[in-house]
Parts: sequence; C-alpha cells; structure tokens
Amino acid sequence: MKQGISLFSFTDSTDVRWMFEHAKKAGYDGVEPVLSESGYLNPHTSERDILAMRRMAEDMGLEIPSVGVWSLWENNLVSDSEATRRKAFGIVEKQIEAAHLLGADTILVVPGYVGCAFASKPEKIRYDVAYARSQEALARLAPQAEAAKVAIGIENVWNRFLLSPLETARFLDEIASPWVGMYLDVGNVVYIGYPEQWVELLGKHIKKLHMSDYRFDQAGIGAFVDLFAGDVDFPAVAKAIADIGYDDYITLEMLPNYKQFPEVSLYADKYAMDRIAGLVENARGSR
Repeated sequence: MKQGISLFSFTDSTDVRWMFEHAKKAGYDGVEPVLSESGYLNPHTSERDILAMRRMAEDMGLEIPSVGVWSLWENNLVSDSEATRRKAFGIVEKQIEAAHLLGADTILVVPGYVGCAFASKPEKIRYDVAYARSQEALARLAPQAEAAKVAIGIENVWNRFLLSPLETARFLDEIASPWVGMYLDVGNVVYIGYPEQWVELLGKHIKKLHMSDYRFDQAGIGAFVDLFAGDVDFPAVAKAIADIGYDDYITLEMLPNYKQFPEVSLYADKYAMDRIAGLVENARGSR
C-alpha cells in the first residue's frame, strides 16, 4: 500500500519545500496539502503557483493523492448564514480546482457541523437542518467533482454530526453519487465507536483513509497520540481494510502539536505506518 503524510501535521505557514523534503526523506510516497485561509494553499493561490507545487512534488518523486482543508471550521457548510454557506461552498470548489491541478483524485471535506469547539465563533445548528443542507451542498458539488475527476470525501470529525457508520452510509446513499464518498479517519472514531466497524460498514463509500490514534481515557485534542500509543485496534482495522478490498493510500495525520522539531512526527510514526501496511498485506494473504 502507498503511504502518505497529511500536511495537517504542520502549520499552514510552514515552507512547502521543507515539508516535501522531509516527507520524501522519511520514505512516504505522497503528501496531502491543506487549503487554508492564507497559507501556502489558499483561495487566492494562482494556477501557476499550484502547478509549481505539483512540479516540486514530482521532481522529488512524490505524489499528491489528496487535498485537505482547514477553513471549513470557520466557514460552516451548513451555517444558518447564507453568506457563510456560500463562502464554504466556494472553498470546496477551490479544493476541487486545486486537486485537479495537483493531480490529486480526492479532497477531504468537513460536511458541516451541528456544534463545534474549534471555530472562533461556533454556531449551534439543528441536526435535521444540517443534514438537509449538507446533502444539498454536496449534491450540487458532485457534478463539478465528476468533471474534474476528483472525489469528495467527507471526513468523520468532531462535529456532532453523522455520528454512526450506519447513518453516514445512509447519508451518502441518499446523495447517490460515486463522486461523493468517505474520507475515514480511524483515530477520530475512538470517542464514539470502533474504527474497524466503520471501515467494514462504510466499505464501498471509502475514498481515502487517515491513520491517527487516540487515547480514550484522556480528553480533548491532546488525547491524539502517536500511532500504537492509543486505543485504535490496528490489527482489526487492517483486517477490515483487507476485507473491503481497499488498496489506495493510507495517510498519516498528526496534529501540529510537536512543539519542537515538528518534522519528528513523520519519522516517529513511519515504522508504525509500515507495520499497518504489513498487517493489511498479511490479512489479504490469509483470506
């Protein structure tokens, strides 16, 4: 399996070449840039600069399989404000455009939130309203995604929304587009369920996978830890990955919480990423 590193692991002001160089040196196959309000990839980044980023990656022997996003927390896709919803919609459109130019086949999208602890001015949106607005926005975006050959992968995040794999599968089934699926983060599941069950039950909907880990007996963002230091049952996750026939990128996502030498997270977790890939291969071989 190919392994990637999400650039969520760094702040959006970090030098792109520096991040790419460390990703390559650590042995990853690909990198996942992240769209933000004003960082190295933002709504105003020109086509020329995006293509230059792609060439830089290619020159280093790196792929860009996917594009993430920071700014859909501050711009809720299901906001009560029509202006905010329009801005969020435009952010996803920019992700699709950037991904197409970068040669990526998937974007990570926050499908909106009912409640959020991360936004500077969080809203509280009624659940059924959020459900309808999110589906409507994603269905409208699907033709653009198809035209660009870029899948939209909604991520399971701490948004008090889409809280089970059954509900999430139904949500995607109702949109009924092969261009709208799931970007599953295994560590994000731990506080409400079991990652291997989400993999099994979402199966065909999964476009990409984030590898992260979380300590259930701790609390908050600080409970995200290095791989194998938390409560994700990685052997069970690997078996589930093999069982659904997933053979795309597994991408490490670490928060930028290494206060000194943040690049250490790439190297510290590479052995664990290799072990996870090996567990998947072994599970395939034993079927």
